[in-house]
Amino acid sequence: MGNENDEQPEDQNSMMPTKPKRAFASDNNAGIHPRVLDAIAAANEAHVIAYGDDPYTEAAVELFHKQFGKDVEVYFVFGGTGANVLGLKAATESHQAIICADTAHINVDECGAPEKFTGCKLLPLPTNEGKITVDQIRPFLDAVGFEHHVQPRVISISQATEMGTVYKPLEVKKLSDFAHKNAMLLHMDGARIANAAASLKANLGDITREVGVDVLSFGGAKNGMMYGEAVIFFDRNLAKDFKYTRKQGTHLPSKMRFISAQFSALLSDDLWRKNAAHANSMAKLLAQELGRIPLIEFTQKVESNGVFVRLPKKYIAKLQKQSFFYVWNERTSEVRFMTSFDTTPQDISDFVALIKNTLR
Repeated sequence: MGNENDEQPEDQNSMMPTKPKRAFASDNNAGIHPRVLDAIAAANEAHVIAYGDDPYTEAAVELFHKQFGKDVEVYFVFGGTGANVLGLKAATESHQAIICADTAHINVDECGAPEKFTGCKLLPLPTNEGKITVDQIRPFLDAVGFEHHVQPRVISISQATEMGTVYKPLEVKKLSDFAHKNAMLLHMDGARIANAAASLKANLGDITREVGVDVLSFGGAKNGMMYGEAVIFFDRNLAKDFKYTRKQGTHLPSKMRFISAQFSALLSDDLWRKNAAHANSMAKLLAQELGRIPLIEFTQKVESNGVFVRLPKKYIAKLQKQSFFYVWNERTSEVRFMTSFDTTPQDISDFVALIKNTLR
């Protein structure tokens, strides 16, 4: 029999790498930035008029005007799908078509809502990096004026893309010039517009209004807000009946002040940029560390806060049980890691250690 001084077997769990406190599945999984949470609490005082007729909404709209210009129309909605669907509905008729990348959120992750609520046909284009070009779109002009075919009306792009890549301003300008020359419009799904602007070291207006975007879905939930998005019309004619479209589309918040207060916090003191720049820098750090692991193969350039890699298939499920993430392409074993405004270098160190321990 041993005595109390005998060396005890080492706990196997103590030999395992520490799980990161924050995982890398999605920037949607992150919490709320403390300043945004404080803004919500500050707005929770007394009574104000509902449905946007309140000083919090007025202040938030004014901050958007400072970013994009006094003559833009700004409408707050609950979420990203609603922002995309309602913005597209304002720009289309049901006999028209929306051209997008095959990876676009409106094509893959909105459960057919764009088709259902706009009545339009989506025309998805294949792409390796989430970006579409004028040359891909040009053949759709053959349908113009022919009543048997849907009529191309909107080009919709994501910025940053679902593949973590970023359109350069000149790329967006080429698309908008082509659209406007051919009686079409350019819609931008800006769920990660802040990450794109931070990556390009540009102002928000420089990569939207100044390059010809007509309608923008401006994201907040992926960059430190609890919930809420904005639909921004650079072409004010498109917003003529939008207050009715938003109400009919069930996206008119009664207590709008709690969305507005969040946007005020995000747009004050460049918090939107600081949050996004931090998430982007953490993605680059994660890519740098993953690049030292021989079995990992990168599939996309790391330009925002997404890191796309191939992992040996036999390790994926085991690793997911320790720190969940999404498989992007089952067939090719491509996975996606997302960083957030609150990701820390220690989270990355712990996650990379988990991967190394699993793959060895």
